[in-house]
Amino acid sequence: MAKKKGIVSLEGAVKTDAGLTYKGVVMEPVVEKCEGCERIVPFEDEQYCPTYAQPARKWANGVCNFATHVRAEVDKAGKVKVNPLKASKRAARGR
Repeated sequence: MAKKKGIVSLEGAVKTDAGLTYKGVVMEPVVEKCEGCERIVPFEDEQYCPTYAQPARKWANGVCNFATHVRAEVDKAGKVKVNPLKASKRAARGR
């Protein structure tokens, strides 16, 4: 069976009472926010993320950094934070 580049399979994973065990790590099923991500791999009626074992923890503080279906919010105002000390030195030099 040929593998496509970038596609991960959970070959060798074992379903236990604690969850899905893969390479010594207990993996939890993906959460609702993960739906649409390209990293999701199905395994026996459930879907898992081979990149991170506890997907709910990745979404706890905002957006999962592994998510392929979500883009990071960019500051649309275009404001750049300027160090006030550097700004005063530039002003003194006439720049």
